[in-house]
Amino acid sequence: MKPTRSRLLGIRAFVLTCTAAVGLLAIQTPADAQQKKTIAVAVKLAGDPWWNRMEEGLKEYDKESSTVHVFMQGPSQADGALQAQLIEDLIAQKVNAIGIIPLSPQTLEPVIAKARAAGIKVVTHEGSTQPTKDFDVEAFDNTDYGRHLMDELAKGMGEEGEYAVFVGKLTNVSHNQWVDAAVAYQKERYPKMKLVAGKNESNEDAATAYRKTQELLVAYPNIKGFQGSSSNDAVGIGQAVEEAGLASKTTVVGTSLVSLTGNLLKSGAVDTINFWDPKLAGKVIAVIAERLLEGKTVKTGDDLGVEGYKSVVVKGDVIYGSAWVDVTKENMDKYKF
Repeated sequence: MKPTRSRLLGIRAFVLTCTAAVGLLAIQTPADAQQKKTIAVAVKLAGDPWWNRMEEGLKEYDKESSTVHVFMQGPSQADGALQAQLIEDLIAQKVNAIGIIPLSPQTLEPVIAKARAAGIKVVTHEGSTQPTKDFDVEAFDNTDYGRHLMDELAKGMGEEGEYAVFVGKLTNVSHNQWVDAAVAYQKERYPKMKLVAGKNESNEDAATAYRKTQELLVAYPNIKGFQGSSSNDAVGIGQAVEEAGLASKTTVVGTSLVSLTGNLLKSGAVDTINFWDPKLAGKVIAVIAERLLEGKTVKTGDDLGVEGYKSVVVKGDVIYGSAWVDVTKENMDKYKF
């Protein structure tokens, strides 16, 4: 049966109503999503366990926040130029804030200045000397941490003998601050200890640390201690010491994670690892960035709502927490990362 004119008009009205309703939904959903501002975090290296742990914190923050979207990216190699290009890409995406763990302050300075000129808030971590930034957040005072590492090393060495130090990169700010503070403190506090071979650069790579440790063991047969900075340094150093049968005759300390050094802690090839939880550090980066996006700031005594950062100290544009932990084979089971 052929539909009547009134029936056709009714169908047309129904279709227009449905179309309008669908269009309204299509407009409302993106509008809701666009209310969230975006925070990107550029780490030193994609796929590394340390930064994977940081990403856990960022994902949690993203899930919990109703006002910001947070995500993490890193270069395929620990290379300052690659990290700079990554930040260039984030600027092009028009993110609202960028958290950066700098590989090379000098290399990144032009692109960070570009980000801030574009109105993007910049929060660094392990980058207190980065010239251009809104804030840098540190888990602790780097001088205090370096001295603490030396205390641990000296205790294991009986406060005497030769030792070597490692940094992930010679351009890495925090690693060099730890090592410089440790060596200066050693000369003052432990005069019977002696640094050999200057700073060894591992390129954030356990295999490189392993090879350089083998070379040090040959060049300095009486060496008694090693201090690592990159999370992978203690891994490579410990493996070389263990293979040489020197676990009981050397002391190895450094910044790392139980997931990386657990077997070496158990065997005694690595004596103590020290770290702050990168998961919590990631959350703090996001907290500070969100405050900046809201037009707020951070001052001494503020509680940032994250363990280890409950009462921060602010000196200029650097925020300090009190978040390091000491881990040995006796307490390593407490830490599942």
